[in-house]
Amino acid sequence: MTILTKPEAEPVPQGSEHFLSVRDLYVQFATEDGTVKAVDGLSFDLDRGKTLGIVGESGSGKSVTNMAILGLHNPRNTTIAGEIVLDGQELTGASPKTLEKLRGKKMSMVFQDSLTALSPYYTVGRQIAEPYMKHMGASKKEARDRAVEMLRRVGIPQPQTRVDDYPHQFSGGMRQRAMIAMALVCDPDLVIADEPTTALDVTVQAQILDLLKDLQQESGTSIILITHDLGVIAHTADDVVVMYAGRAVERGTVRDILKTPEHPYAWGLLGSIPRLSSSVDVPLAPIPGSPPSLLNPPPGCPFHTRCAFVDQVEGDRCRTERPVLPEGRGSACHLTADQKRDIFIEQIQPRLR
Repeated sequence: MTILTKPEAEPVPQGSEHFLSVRDLYVQFATEDGTVKAVDGLSFDLDRGKTLGIVGESGSGKSVTNMAILGLHNPRNTTIAGEIVLDGQELTGASPKTLEKLRGKKMSMVFQDSLTALSPYYTVGRQIAEPYMKHMGASKKEARDRAVEMLRRVGIPQPQTRVDDYPHQFSGGMRQRAMIAMALVCDPDLVIADEPTTALDVTVQAQILDLLKDLQQESGTSIILITHDLGVIAHTADDVVVMYAGRAVERGTVRDILKTPEHPYAWGLLGSIPRLSSSVDVPLAPIPGSPPSLLNPPPGCPFHTRCAFVDQVEGDRCRTERPVLPEGRGSACHLTADQKRDIFIEQIQPRLR
């Protein structure tokens, strides 16, 4: 593993009591156009039985972070530095054999697109049974019985017969349930759900989220929920990390982030959500501009090119100085606490009602 040259690390909570601790994580990809700085000094914690929501636009580094936790990046073109500690075990730099033993049994992932994540050549039941045979040493019959049990557990009707169906014979919502069954078949301690409700109608979305919550209450599983949908976060998460351009720009409890956000990017995310109480004549307020290229991210605050409050910061700090995310609740922004409070109360909060 290549060790990157890194700026001074941001302060993070100390101690080993957390089930999952990510410290000062960097993930870079070598491409023909240059080095993509996909994750740039990220730190967060997750406790047992809790749900951490990671939100941000496409390209902010959410999925890359969690693929690094699982050890799924191609080592030929990926450089990873920092610490990832799962239940006291360091994952950064662990051998492929070690990670292979952990994937499926200790940690697992519900991928974003269930149609492409499931193989079209094998039945759904066989794909659920395979990790159970590998990690638990079960026979084919035991694994098949377990697959039927898991399909029943996630609400698939007639699981004794549907276990022999192929993915294309399942609807989108049923495939997503089958993916959850496969992720949970070995009762892992950590489940990473990457946009688990994408492309599903709202009724099925609610069913999938309720299913994750029910399974978590049954087994005490820790969940990382990757999404750009703040409504999903409000329904499921305990704590939230807001990511932008590969960095965490704000973190706090779900109530902190949804009721009293502090970072201009979080204000923009909340402000772009349509509300039933708003007049149909009032246009949405999207965040202007586009996310920066991670091949050549801007100096200073990565959000300064799209931020409406740059001129309220003394000097040129937003353009030249990288803001630090404080320990615990807080945001990586050069605005003072008084400025954040006043802007939120006077300009942002009225839009969110």
